Amino acid sequence: MNFVKKMLFTLLLVATGAFAAGDEVKLDRVPSDEHNLISLQRGAQVFVNYCLNCHNANYMRYNRLQDLGLSEQQIRDNLILTNAKVGDLMKIAMEPKESKAWFGTSPPDLTVIARSRSSHAGSGADWLYTYLRSFYRDPNRPTGWNNVVYPNVAMPHVLWELQGEQMLKEEKAPGPGYMKTEHKLVVGKPGTMTSIEYDQVVADLVNYMSYMAEPARHDRKTIGIYALMFLGVMFIFAYLLKKAYWKDIH
Repeated sequence: MNFVKKMLFTLLLVATGAFAAGDEVKLDRVPSDEHNLISLQRGAQVFVNYCLNCHNANYMRYNRLQDLGLSEQQIRDNLILTNAKVGDLMKIAMEPKESKAWFGTSPPDLTVIARSRSSHAGSGADWLYTYLRSFYRDPNRPTGWNNVVYPNVAMPHVLWELQGEQMLKEEKAPGPGYMKTEHKLVVGKPGTMTSIEYDQVVADLVNYMSYMAEPARHDRKTIGIYALMFLGVMFIFAYLLKKAYWKDIH
């Protein structure tokens, strides 16, 4: 009897996991290009204008943006909105206790958020791309906003003027042996951009945040290719040297 109970309990857990997996939000693939400097520059501008008001980027310096083809003067004139210097870290003036009082929790540092959000469902960039396009109006939330990807999120929709106000509609659809709830987002009030334009802005922003999470990624890949080429050449010389040493034996 105990064995039967254990089997039933196991089957119940499996079934519960299946329902939970079915409710998981599918992530959209971000159309980003780490080699597109124009996209990275636009993303950096969106980041400092909309994200850097509340979120820190404590491990990123402004002068690192020179890797994106910007001069110090361009960074100073267009991307530094405070009295910070070009060599300073990208920090905000708001204290953690102040932000916690405003939002109920301190906004996280965004330097490596594109890497920390990676999961089996998709990359961190895919998560951010889907998340920033999934806000909707919710009068039951303190900020007036909620998110399909991150339910009950404390963050307000800072890009709502660009995207507009989305509404969440729930529809019942037949699943494999049960009825599942599908969520659909519809634009209730349009913003200053079309959906295509807004998606591009978000893609540029996520592209920059992915770069910021690992600025040396491109250099690392380049060095890796040269290292493999060097090892390949050395293998040829090592093989020829081995043949020379062992020619009398073979």
